[in-house]
Amino acid sequence: MSPALPPFLRGLKPTLHISHRGGAALAPENTLDAFRMAVERYRTDMLELDVHLTRDGEVVVAHDDTLERCTDGTGPLAALTLAELRRLDAGHRFSPDGGRTFPFRGQGARIPTLREVLRAFPGLRLNVELKPDVPGIEDAFALLLKEEGALERVCMGSEQDSVGERLAARLPDACHFYPRDALAAFVIALRGGDTPPDDARFTVLDMPLYFGDIRLVDPDFLRACAERGKWVNVWTVDDPAEMSQLLQEGVGGIMTDRPDLLRQRMDALPKPG
Repeated sequence: MSPALPPFLRGLKPTLHISHRGGAALAPENTLDAFRMAVERYRTDMLELDVHLTRDGEVVVAHDDTLERCTDGTGPLAALTLAELRRLDAGHRFSPDGGRTFPFRGQGARIPTLREVLRAFPGLRLNVELKPDVPGIEDAFALLLKEEGALERVCMGSEQDSVGERLAARLPDACHFYPRDALAAFVIALRGGDTPPDDARFTVLDMPLYFGDIRLVDPDFLRACAERGKWVNVWTVDDPAEMSQLLQEGVGGIMTDRPDLLRQRMDALPKPG
């Protein structure tokens, strides 16, 4: 018998439509503009996003620890307060056509707080990665989720094992995805025909589809994960042919920067019955 799934996963069935950073190829990543597009236009099942702490301890949604790539600001995000971050244009750098046009520039896109995202999409599930390894980030994150009553609709974790382990200890009953080293140990063992490490703290494998030229996910791998009570989401899949194959294989979720293409593939599937 498979171990019981955390509340976050109960009732979910493959394959989930997951918008990576809200659909980073279609709108400024990790902004409410991107998230609304994914939810309202492409009926996404889940938003994938990243969080950092501001200088004054607010949990904000952003991928990079510096501001240059996505905003008109410069320097480390953590050096600014929330009020200072709100003055930046989070749509300034986004271009859908390689730099010819910047349709979101000056249109009011801002770096949102995680609290704003939770309130903007009540009931929607989120996959949240804590980016920096700084003291107390797991405490601020846990407090916010409890205040918003959102513990059961967030799958959480970090690429960094130290952060992922602290977060699992802080919120042991929540849904956690594997951090990098623990994920690698599990995947290498399973694909090598060995028994993977048994770690009940982590239930979800957020993992790349490929390692070099090696396709990591196939029906046998998915079956073995399911037998161990693990759920598999793959990132970041923007190729329609790969999407179709993963849908056929029954992967748990597909994270994509192109939620439009994934929605097309999912809507084209034969309807049951």
